Amino acid sequence: MSTPRLTKPTIAVLEVLLASTDDSPAWGLSICRDADLGSGTVYPILDRLAERGWVTSWKEAEPHPGRPPRRYYQLTGEGRASANAVLEARRKRRARLGFAGGVA
Repeated sequence: MSTPRLTKPTIAVLEVLLASTDDSPAWGLSICRDADLGSGTVYPILDRLAERGWVTSWKEAEPHPGRPPRRYYQLTGEGRASANAVLEARRKRRARLGFAGGVA
């Protein structure tokens, strides 16, 4: 499983996916909103993560009048472990270099 390029948008998407739960999975537009990114940025990132086996997705099963079904996205077990590992390594590297704050 290869590691995606850790751009700021990719990091933002990974953080949203890491924060989602089985009871409250992330869907496309919620990821856009929570990551503060446009759909033209988020969906290609999700596609790349899926190609690497980091993310799985499924379509909402029950119909909801007035809107199309949502597509939910979830990190796979290996994807979650890999995302945590690369983000932690990045945090440590940034701290060692003297950058304060989160992962940005």
